[in-house]
Amino acid sequence: MKNTNRRNFIKKAGAAMGAMIAAPTIIPASALGKNGYVAPSDRITMAVIGAGNQGGNDTRAFLQDERVQITAICDVNKKSDGYWNGKVAGREFIMEMVDKSYGEKHGTRYKGTVGYEDFREVLHRKDIDTVEIATPDHWHAIPVMMAAAANKDIYCQKPLSLTVQEGRDMSNAVKHHNVVFQTGSQQRSSEHFRWAVEMVRSGKIGKLQKITCGLPGGTPDFGKTAHLTEVVPVPSDFDYDMWLGPAPEAPYQPCRTHVNFRWLLDYSGGMVTDWGGHHPDIAQWAVGADGSGPVKIRNPKSKWSDHPVYNTATEFYFEALYENGVELIVSNTGDHIDIPFGVRFHCEDGTVWASRKEHNADKASILEIKLDEKDRLYTSNNHYRNFIDCVISREQTAAPAEYAHRSITIAHLGNIAMMLNQDLDWDPVKEEVKDNFVANQLLSRKMRAPWDKVYLDYRV
Repeated sequence: MKNTNRRNFIKKAGAAMGAMIAAPTIIPASALGKNGYVAPSDRITMAVIGAGNQGGNDTRAFLQDERVQITAICDVNKKSDGYWNGKVAGREFIMEMVDKSYGEKHGTRYKGTVGYEDFREVLHRKDIDTVEIATPDHWHAIPVMMAAAANKDIYCQKPLSLTVQEGRDMSNAVKHHNVVFQTGSQQRSSEHFRWAVEMVRSGKIGKLQKITCGLPGGTPDFGKTAHLTEVVPVPSDFDYDMWLGPAPEAPYQPCRTHVNFRWLLDYSGGMVTDWGGHHPDIAQWAVGADGSGPVKIRNPKSKWSDHPVYNTATEFYFEALYENGVELIVSNTGDHIDIPFGVRFHCEDGTVWASRKEHNADKASILEIKLDEKDRLYTSNNHYRNFIDCVISREQTAAPAEYAHRSITIAHLGNIAMMLNQDLDWDPVKEEVKDNFVANQLLSRKMRAPWDKVYLDYRV
């Protein structure tokens, strides 16, 4: 246990609850920790940094955990549409949702959630124990490194990083400051994917030979803003300069921000990285390469967006070859992939596959195989609760930073190989491309001032 006991360091929140909740005539059992409730003094306080699409989803999930008290919401956007399917989100929207949820639980009016525009103000608060980071990809590294230095445990959405270098620095910071970290690669907490990986690693269906990962393609208009390409004035309640942060300066066009940010290489890596934090992550787990990676990226094929602003790959294919001979194919669904939106493992004695809806095999006999206890892997059935479990126990989570870094490195290398139309020889120990100066330059990005200095200040 670091510092003081995790169940004692929030006792100050008990005093704060009186100010946050209008005092009822009869104190609810929930406020006293009775009838199965956890008392406020025993809850783990959390701030949400990034109140958009996934930030809202994650907030809803953490609201279901009686051990958590969400006390702060941070986002550069006050409230607007332009999120999933054009829906509304932003810090005030999520704050209202949190206050309503706690009010309904306590049977009273609740106004205890504080809103922030600048995540640094959140990290300065000593009474916040954990942060959930669900910002665009280019805004992961600096908040994670600063949160680790501030001794906050961290739940950070996938993909972990914008670049290979950022991922390495994030993992180093988490390890150096000894904080608990969970990446939002929630398939590690899925029984379907775990069954397939356990079956492969048990050796009961022979040696693993090939893995195929089917990812979505294209640049879907998730926010219903792709047509809004004209340069227009920045909305008064949106700090666009802060939204850009370390990314290059760019004119404000609505199609850039909120959910559609992932189609610009300055902020993300398209579907390759958006889903690269999921299916290739499961492939890494099956190979047993959580602390390593492939040694070659080869046969890159791609088509790139012809949108006037978006510039990520719409169609893609590349192979990652591991030192033990296992071949991983990553592609959007089509002729190259035999399972859409999932992972298929080709072994000597059969094939198993998993998606978010099912797991299956090509032979009925495989489904009848009973795994031994020694074949069982890390078991988590709820990614959010697993994080809080580990905040309390100080044990490793289902998807720690180093695993996420190694997994998303495959996607970053795939994008680099496709950009250069070259095979890459990768050294997973040194984390560099052999004999390729240009490719190595693409492992990191220049950051915009003053964030470049902030980033360097928090590297360890």
